Amino acid sequence: METIKNFLEIELIHIGEFNLRVYTLVTILMIFLMTKLILSLIKKTLYSGRYGKLDKGSSYALFQIVKYVLWVIAIGFVLETLGIKLTVLIAGSAALLVGIGLGLQQTFNDILSGIILLSEKSIKIEDVLEIDGDIVKIQSIGLRTSKALNTDDVSIIIPNSLITTNKVINWSHQTMKARFRIDVGVAYGSDIDLVIKVLEESAFEHPDVYDRESTEARLVNFGNSSLDFQVLFFSQSIFRIGKVKSDIRRSISRKFADHHIDIPFPQVDLHVKSSYTERKNPTE
Repeated sequence: METIKNFLEIELIHIGEFNLRVYTLVTILMIFLMTKLILSLIKKTLYSGRYGKLDKGSSYALFQIVKYVLWVIAIGFVLETLGIKLTVLIAGSAALLVGIGLGLQQTFNDILSGIILLSEKSIKIEDVLEIDGDIVKIQSIGLRTSKALNTDDVSIIIPNSLITTNKVINWSHQTMKARFRIDVGVAYGSDIDLVIKVLEESAFEHPDVYDRESTEARLVNFGNSSLDFQVLFFSQSIFRIGKVKSDIRRSISRKFADHHIDIPFPQVDLHVKSSYTERKNPTE
């Protein structure tokens, strides 16, 4: 025991009144190990669903908040172990913190937005969002940025403030199915009832269309060159809806050809009026 005590009392660094001994490093190491152990136990408990029914997104959000709080506390203990008083440190660096705050205003805005996202849980991991016209699936929500995957399987880093301050459509917020639409025009003189029947059949024959009874085709407008129709359908394949729409369009095109229904080209009639005035040569 005496040997261990002497080893822990070994002085590594001595600068003025600051002394760094072996037991200080051991204490810091123990703080980090205990923090990681506690976080591991909390994560295992949250994701096991043993205490209440929390979905994956809610468990992730709660764990992230707990993780940040515990690490802040752990860093505070480390500073105290090193002999750095937090109150003195904060008071002495107040002016510096103001300058840093002004320079990193957007960063702090993103961090505050991250805390809001994690606490409100209005957006969770695996939610499908539409941001600025792009469809993405949230993979993780960090303190400053969130990571998402777009429909091209490309990872996108999104600042949290972009999600909290802009208009964002959450396709997964209330239900796992959503309504989509496909627009198509046919030539004037086509059988309207037949067109509606073909559109509805093309939609609800697709395996990813959710409800046959809710599939509906409509005549929406008399266009300049065509009768404009719209077919509406529900699907659970929200993130890959582009492929579903493509399959339905292919089916529509095939059925239109079978029933001799034409999709017209835009037509523009151009009338050219020319005039010719004969002038006599003044020398004649």
